[in-house]
Amino acid sequence: MLRVWDPQAFLEFLNERRTRFYPEVEAQVRAILDRVCREGDEALYDLTLRFDGADLRGCGLRVAEAEYAAAAAQVSAEFRAALQVAVDNITAFHRPQVPHSWFMTRPDGTIMGQQVSAVDRAGIYVPGGSAPLFSCLLMTVIPAVVAGVREVIVCTPPDRAGRIDPHMLVAARACGVKDVYKVGGAQAIGAMAYGTATIPRVDTIAGPGNYYVTLAKKLVFGPVGIDMLAGPTEVLAVDDGTADPEWLAADLLSQAEHPNGMVILVTTAGVGRVEAVGAAMERQAAALPRAETIRRSVAELGAALTVASLPAAAAIVNAVAPEHLEVNVADPWSFLPLVRHAGSIFLGPWTPEPIGDYIAGPSNVIPTEGTARYASPVNVETFIKRSAVTCYSEAAFLAQAPHAVRLALTEDLQAHARSMQVRLEAAARRGSAGIG
Repeated sequence: MLRVWDPQAFLEFLNERRTRFYPEVEAQVRAILDRVCREGDEALYDLTLRFDGADLRGCGLRVAEAEYAAAAAQVSAEFRAALQVAVDNITAFHRPQVPHSWFMTRPDGTIMGQQVSAVDRAGIYVPGGSAPLFSCLLMTVIPAVVAGVREVIVCTPPDRAGRIDPHMLVAARACGVKDVYKVGGAQAIGAMAYGTATIPRVDTIAGPGNYYVTLAKKLVFGPVGIDMLAGPTEVLAVDDGTADPEWLAADLLSQAEHPNGMVILVTTAGVGRVEAVGAAMERQAAALPRAETIRRSVAELGAALTVASLPAAAAIVNAVAPEHLEVNVADPWSFLPLVRHAGSIFLGPWTPEPIGDYIAGPSNVIPTEGTARYASPVNVETFIKRSAVTCYSEAAFLAQAPHAVRLALTEDLQAHARSMQVRLEAAARRGSAGIG
């Protein structure tokens, strides 16, 4: 079920895939964003009917209080209990990330520092489709709430009847969301970026989505901040032959369950090991409801690479910079220092990637397609900004401003220099008057 690749050939294939560009899709997204910017709610009603098959003109774009009440009655006590464990774990993980303002006083009396504050309003996008991904809601909303964001709103596409899955609504209320809007796709990103009569404009947009959503986030960046440009999910499992092949197979299939999910096995145990894991994947996939999606993902984006050593495996990991990295080796902690680029790392046989999707604590909204080389999962910092603070004393200014004037004049920026010179001249006049 897994195709065995030459490592170098696979990396070349990956690079080519990751650099593809679809200008025709970008043109469609631009048109959607333009409509939302010009027409506001009217565009959202029309586009939701067109793309999601839901006519919301009767009930409106915003989820009503009665819908939250109805949702609460539809979910089980077991779901609520599991949800609370997830909320507690995610909150506990993100609390230590909160940065604090700081200030320092130099010997000359100048006070320098940094003031930390959260954005005022964050917009969270939660994908729809065949599964209610309330886990994405938790993993993006909770870091924003912990960061201190005053208002968090959520956009997610409705079903054809204009409803939002009750588990999604219960999850939203469990982590402090006041308003959920029944809007998906690029039009939701436009609504949060530009604002409409119903949906308020936000400062930062976070959350994964399909290619249209990702392109929309790219195009609105500037007027609003974004978390990342996320692509299809991916998992890379490093194996030294000590893990149970059935467990490895199950872990790889968990990401192939998503359309276009990429699954990669890097093993030091040879081709026979690949065959054993592949056979286990085939057996397990046959019994899964999403078998067709899984087989398509694995056929298109399933890969196995055999390497001679764990350092060689680490070199592959760092070149791929996977979204999810599973380390299934005898001593995973000794492998960890070799990893430089990975979005989220799962160590040992009892830490399958899906436990991170739901309940471990770190966000499951993670950089994909190699962007873990420079980007991080959604976290408190996604919703934080820093303001530099400077306060010179008169003595410090008089001592340092002549140097700054010299630098400004060297750049031929006369007005910059003059801003400082007027103060220096005033101080000189005052000093002369005092001497006289």
